[in-house]
Amino acid sequence: MTTQIVIPLFPRFTALDGIGPYEVLQRIPDFDITFIGHELGVVRSDNAMLGIEVDATFEQHPTPDVIVFPGGHGTRALMDDQRVLDWVRGAHETTTFTTSVCTGSLVLAAAGILDGLTATTHWGALDVLTEHGAIPTGERVVEHLDRRIITAAGVSSGIDMALRLVEILVDRTAAEASQLMIEYDPQPPFDAGSTAKASEDVVARVIEYAQHRH
Repeated sequence: MTTQIVIPLFPRFTALDGIGPYEVLQRIPDFDITFIGHELGVVRSDNAMLGIEVDATFEQHPTPDVIVFPGGHGTRALMDDQRVLDWVRGAHETTTFTTSVCTGSLVLAAAGILDGLTATTHWGALDVLTEHGAIPTGERVVEHLDRRIITAAGVSSGIDMALRLVEILVDRTAAEASQLMIEYDPQPPFDAGSTAKASEDVVARVIEYAQHRH
């Protein structure tokens, strides 16, 4: 039986938020993945350097099995987009899992499905979760399996979340096979991947770079 997975795209999405989980999930033969959005056509990433094709609209996929909602600067606009919020609420009623990566969780929170639940997002946006009824945590992947919700922290954590999703939906061997197929064996040359590890200079540089992207 095929598992229907949708990854919403929107202007100024963060590429790896969607492509990271896609690379994990598309390795499973029974998983069918569709990039959806407001309308068909190319959507540009948050720096406008990369475009990915939207193959279907939100309305064409009202009842997906799995949602993987990526983040990016463009999620701020979606938090007031009733078309998107209504779709999230309606689709979540029947999903096997509703998941997010990075600031994609802000859209889930704005739709009301994270009310009273712990959740994660990019470290620079944790306070926004609080404003929309969720309880922010710095954990890399936060699961509420009884509520069919999984949120992942910033960008690269979507790969970890997707591997866990494969384990839940198939089994551990399938998840490990996906990991091996993408040769996901992180050995970074630096140890600055969280605010707990990064120096003040590194954090300041992140903020500086982010200001240039707005």
